[in-house]
Amino acid sequence: VINESQKQQLESVSYSSRYALGLFYEAGTGIAVPWAAQYITDNPCIRFISIDNKKRNIESPEVGPSVVVHTTVTFGSQHLDSDPAEVQQVILSHLQRIVPSLPKPSSIKCQRWRYSQVTRAMPNCPGQMILHTQPLLICGGDGFTRSNFDGCIESAMSLAEAVKPHL
Repeated sequence: VINESQKQQLESVSYSSRYALGLFYEAGTGIAVPWAAQYITDNPCIRFISIDNKKRNIESPEVGPSVVVHTTVTFGSQHLDSDPAEVQQVILSHLQRIVPSLPKPSSIKCQRWRYSQVTRAMPNCPGQMILHTQPLLICGGDGFTRSNFDGCIESAMSLAEAVKPHL
C-alpha cells in the first residue's frame, strides 16, 4: 500500500518520549495548592503538574480531583524501557519533594508515552498523506505538521480537504 518514498518520509518523523502519571482521589479530597497547572523548570524528572479538575474548571463535590504529572523528555528517554512500577516510584518521590502537601491518592496510573511530541515532523507535508485511494486511506496528525494545538488543527483541516473529493 505504501510506496518507498512515502515509507521513507514516514520513517523520518521522530517523537520525544515521556511518562504521564495520574493520581486519583476520592470526592471531597482537597488539593492545597494555589495553582491549577505548573511548569517545572528545575527538576530532572518532572516537567508539568496539573490539578486536572481545576485546570479544566470542572470542580465538583461529586467527583474526586486528579493530579496529572508529565516527565521531562530526558527522563522519558532514559527510562523508556524501564519497569513502569519502578518509574512510578521515582516520579512519586520527585513529586513529593515538589508538592509535599499532596494527600495519598486512592489510585495511581503510570503511563509510558512513547510518542509524546513531534521532534521532527514530516518534511514538506501539507498536514496529511494519502496512502491509498481505493479504499481511501489517509494519515495525519501532528507528525505531519508540529506538536501544538495549531498543528493539530492544521492537520485536521488538511485531512478534511483531502477527503472531500472522495465523498
